Amino acid sequence: METVNYTDFRSNLKHWFDKVINDVSNVIIKRKDGKDLILVSLDEHNSLKETTYLLTGKNRDVLLNAIKELEAGNGMEKGLME
Repeated sequence: METVNYTDFRSNLKHWFDKVINDVSNVIIKRKDGKDLILVSLDEHNSLKETTYLLTGKNRDVLLNAIKELEAGNGMEKGLME
């Protein structure tokens, strides 16, 4: 993860956008008189949102119970469909 000040970020938008996409990284944008921001790709954002969704509420309970069942030897192996 890299950090850039707002002025440099604004002057080199294409460079920073390409860096986030091509390097699969995030960029922290420092602002002098405001809160800092982070630039993240849409794919990364969607992945984080999905992970958050899966690890909250009822989904979390279902996943944890499934892991416990597997660890207790109560899993069932099935072949993949072609």
